[in-house]
Amino acid sequence: MTSDLLAPLDLAFWNIESPEHPMHLGALGVFSAHSPAAGAHAADLLAARAAAVPGLRMRIRDVWQPLAFGGATRELAPDFDPLDHVRLHAPTADFHEVAGRLMERPLERGRPPWEAHVLPGEDGFSFAVLFKFHHALADGLRALTLAAAILDPMDLPARKPRPEEPAKGFFPDVRKLPGFIKGTVSDVGRALDIGASVALSTVGVRSSSALTAEPSGTRRTAGVVVDLDDVHRVRKAQGGTVNDVLIAVVAGALRRWLDERGDGSEGVAPRALIPVSKRRPRTAHPQGNRLSGYLIRLPVDDPDPLARLDTVRTAMDRNKDAGPNRGAGAVALLADHVPALGHRLGGPLVSQAARLWFDILVTSVPLPSMGLKLGGNQVTEVFPFAPLARGQSLAVAVSTYRGRVHYGLVADAEAVPDLDVLARALTEEVETLITACEA
Repeated sequence: MTSDLLAPLDLAFWNIESPEHPMHLGALGVFSAHSPAAGAHAADLLAARAAAVPGLRMRIRDVWQPLAFGGATRELAPDFDPLDHVRLHAPTADFHEVAGRLMERPLERGRPPWEAHVLPGEDGFSFAVLFKFHHALADGLRALTLAAAILDPMDLPARKPRPEEPAKGFFPDVRKLPGFIKGTVSDVGRALDIGASVALSTVGVRSSSALTAEPSGTRRTAGVVVDLDDVHRVRKAQGGTVNDVLIAVVAGALRRWLDERGDGSEGVAPRALIPVSKRRPRTAHPQGNRLSGYLIRLPVDDPDPLARLDTVRTAMDRNKDAGPNRGAGAVALLADHVPALGHRLGGPLVSQAARLWFDILVTSVPLPSMGLKLGGNQVTEVFPFAPLARGQSLAVAVSTYRGRVHYGLVADAEAVPDLDVLARALTEEVETLITACEA
């Protein structure tokens, strides 16, 4: 049976999970429906197509062999049944209400760690599909690839085949020893640099109790749609990138939300982790996570929306100049230098440390520009959902699809009962930035 060892970062994601702290990412796609039976037909299609996608048949198994002691492998499940993974639910009037409850349930670890939940709309004119993938199985880009494999086929340009990597022997090539030593020394220096940056990032931190919470195991989701043209209007007027504007919108929305709920935004500058993919699609391993990140302070305490945007742009430019291999946001890169058993034993400690490293996750998930369909039914909205780190009450994911920006919010349901207020604040902040640009 074909199998391969999990990459170090995948193994870390596998080991930090607990029942109250699931490590799956998700996406809620909303479809227009040709008929009231479209949802049931979609569930049948997903189940039929899943059996033919090798990546969806992969389970993860622990390894206790001497050369990989404490590790895990990704291998084809011999008893794979797509009906264990694709589920049709009763009609609902609120896709996000159901998605929140489904996101709080950990994936079953004994079988391929993914699920697709089909939610027919009560109106008969729409349905939604909630995809869940364990982070050890897929990052955002890989999850998109797996989901696209069971949606209707798209006319994509043919991908060039990846060059085959030469087989690696157990003993290193002596001729490469000088380069290996140089690389090891460089890695040690990088690790020290990252560690020092993490320590400095905690100095003078003023977060908010609204962003931290003991895990309750509950989840709530919300989605916000913003016109991409409005984001470009702000970008063209103030400079920077679309991503800078989208992050600044999060900072302004957090300010509104904290003030409205009575927590107050004065002096609050939470640390936001902005993941950066290091995946090279044509050469990197097609399944392993390759992530680094940037760490920035969100200027929640600044009352001026344009000044908030300028602060975000400056911080992001500084991170880009330094590159994704150094700085406090690059902690994920250290996973490559931890032995498998270390991930196994240290997983709970790493999970607990997330609160010390950052206060909120703000991530971007790529989507194709062309329309996605299932059974001929068009996707109208796509809300990405990021895993919620232990000790944190909120995570934000963003995707751009067909001229609109989709914010997907995931929160601890007990800590953030007013997630709808934050969702509304995101829309209001875009309007505020446009008004400020035109003033």
